[in-house]
Amino acid sequence: MSHAAVTAPSVSLRRYGAIEASDVHDFHQVVLGLDGAMLMAVDGVAQQIDAGSAWLIPAGARHDYAGVGENRQLVLDLPATSLAVPERLFDRARAVTVDPSLAQLVHRIAAHATGGARGDDLDSRRFHWDAAARLGAALVADAGTTAGMQAAGAGLDFARIDRWLRAHLSEPLRIADLAAHCGFGMRRFHQLFIDAFGETPHRYLQRLRLDTSITLLADPRLSLTDIALEIGFGDQSAYTHAFTRRFGLAPGQWRALRH
Repeated sequence: MSHAAVTAPSVSLRRYGAIEASDVHDFHQVVLGLDGAMLMAVDGVAQQIDAGSAWLIPAGARHDYAGVGENRQLVLDLPATSLAVPERLFDRARAVTVDPSLAQLVHRIAAHATGGARGDDLDSRRFHWDAAARLGAALVADAGTTAGMQAAGAGLDFARIDRWLRAHLSEPLRIADLAAHCGFGMRRFHQLFIDAFGETPHRYLQRLRLDTSITLLADPRLSLTDIALEIGFGDQSAYTHAFTRRFGLAPGQWRALRH
């Protein structure tokens, strides 16, 4: 199957037929079960996916799949440098258990998602980023996806680091504090972080702050200044500049796209 270049996250509903098919693409993918079941084998490892499970598929991994009767899945297509998630989350293909809170989120997003290709209009782009940011945060936090991550990350607990960063978004990042929280010296921690997350702590935190702001923009009670301060920007102007550079339009315009 051929694919257009993917430069931003995309979330869609899909149904898989009974005839087995194969695919390889240059973006990461998460297949989250909704209704019914499907069989998927990634790099030769097979697993049935249903409402309590998901597949995390790294870019470049061949996957073979077929539906089992009537089925429906929520699929997140995720370019490696788009959303703030640890790169090591996709160091290998893995089937994971979906906990009840993530399952509820999947169903809420599915209620607003569409099947097939993503749209190019601004409101569609807002939906895809908003849904992907919520799913990305839940996937990193979910115990099913983080089991075994510590060993793979050379001692770094991805969920713990992500949780710490999210709890301190409004504060200046002090690498020494985060390193001590994880039990490492600053120099060693900095290198381990780059190896696990794919970029420096400050760059990752900047993307995490902006991803978080997408979900905060959905709350009309929060002003842009409230959001800016909550995620660690000194003022609304600095936040607007960073947001516009990342997403191509100002946060006020982004918020106005919501129906």
